[in-house]
Amino acid sequence: MPTSAEKFIQDNGAEVHDKVRIENKTLAYEGLILPKHKFSGEHIIMIKLDNGYNIGVSTENAKMTILSKAKQTDHKLTKNNKNDKLNDITILGTGGTIASFVDYKTGAVSPAITTEQLVNSVKSLEDIANINAVPLFSLASEDMNPTHWEDIARKVKEIHDDKKHGVVIGHGTDTMAYSAAALSFQLPEIAHPVVFTGSQRSPDRPSSDAHLNLAGATKTAMSDLGEVCIAMHETTNDQTVAIWRGNRSRKSHTSKRDAFTSPNDKPLGIVKENIEWKQKYKPTSKKTTLKAGFDENIGLVWSHPGLNEEDWGKLTSGKNGIVIAGTGLGHIKSELLDIVGKTAADIPVAMTSQCFSGTTNLNVYRNGRELIEKGVVEAYDMLPETALVKMMWLSKHKPNEIRELMGENIVGEISNSRKMS
Repeated sequence: MPTSAEKFIQDNGAEVHDKVRIENKTLAYEGLILPKHKFSGEHIIMIKLDNGYNIGVSTENAKMTILSKAKQTDHKLTKNNKNDKLNDITILGTGGTIASFVDYKTGAVSPAITTEQLVNSVKSLEDIANINAVPLFSLASEDMNPTHWEDIARKVKEIHDDKKHGVVIGHGTDTMAYSAAALSFQLPEIAHPVVFTGSQRSPDRPSSDAHLNLAGATKTAMSDLGEVCIAMHETTNDQTVAIWRGNRSRKSHTSKRDAFTSPNDKPLGIVKENIEWKQKYKPTSKKTTLKAGFDENIGLVWSHPGLNEEDWGKLTSGKNGIVIAGTGLGHIKSELLDIVGKTAADIPVAMTSQCFSGTTNLNVYRNGRELIEKGVVEAYDMLPETALVKMMWLSKHKPNEIRELMGENIVGEISNSRKMS
């Protein structure tokens, strides 16, 4: 049964993608009628204004005038022949706004699941590389789980072995840092680059960052970078893309285009016309090594003033390991020292810091020294989210070495120079 908004459109002889004028007693809007989605109200019509923005307009006490009918367009996309002068790469789609493009004439959003669609939506790619587009799955970033990390790693290994070229992974931004860290442990040696990218702004917004990020990631995927990385806007301007080490990165802003950064570290490089490398990096290896899979039964406990023994017990019960996001240098309240010690005697417990920069140092204060004596392992300047992923990976592959390896740099996740004694 049509909604009141759909009936309003039908009664006025209009259709989706027609350009219309909608007026009420005080306001008037002109734009293209967009398809209804599940968030549209019963009496709300979504239209795309001439400036590119979408708005909802109420049909209550309104009248509509059709300004022009939608043109019947040929949806066939131009076939992009392979350019023998360019390198090949694969863009692996996992979801997020980067995985779609917009027809600005109609406002319709379509998934970019073929080579032709990708190259037609980001025209600059035609001059950068020959694109092989592979849809793996389509998920919101928050719906990613360790099983998906394993699927991505296995697909990357397959592409490296079969295609012999780099991979760009289109991913939602909210949990991109977790996924990038997960691949860095699963793929300790890579024969070709692995580059995560995404977008903060949806492609139907004039301020979208999707195109520059994808172009920058594509250039990075043709380098000799042998570390899993994230390529996103360096600043809010559409000029450069920063390359961040995947297991030392964090999304630090909810909506800004330059949302990613690397606490305690600087970018590996900046992508302009070419890549300007800012620090040494591990080069590609002869072969991609896969060690896939995670133990999901690892807990992350955020230290805070209200945390008590009952909370600790509930959060750690039945777990195979615990990562603590401690305050400051790696602190947790004194009344919890004994119960934390009892847990550390049974399962691995690692201490990280909530602070945005700096490193843990359990030798400075008495409580920290007690934690060391009770078997808590320091994670130094490893991010809590990376430490969680690392312990999940170690518990799966090296369960008897977790305590030893949590404080050791394996794939670039810890800056050894920042350790303090």
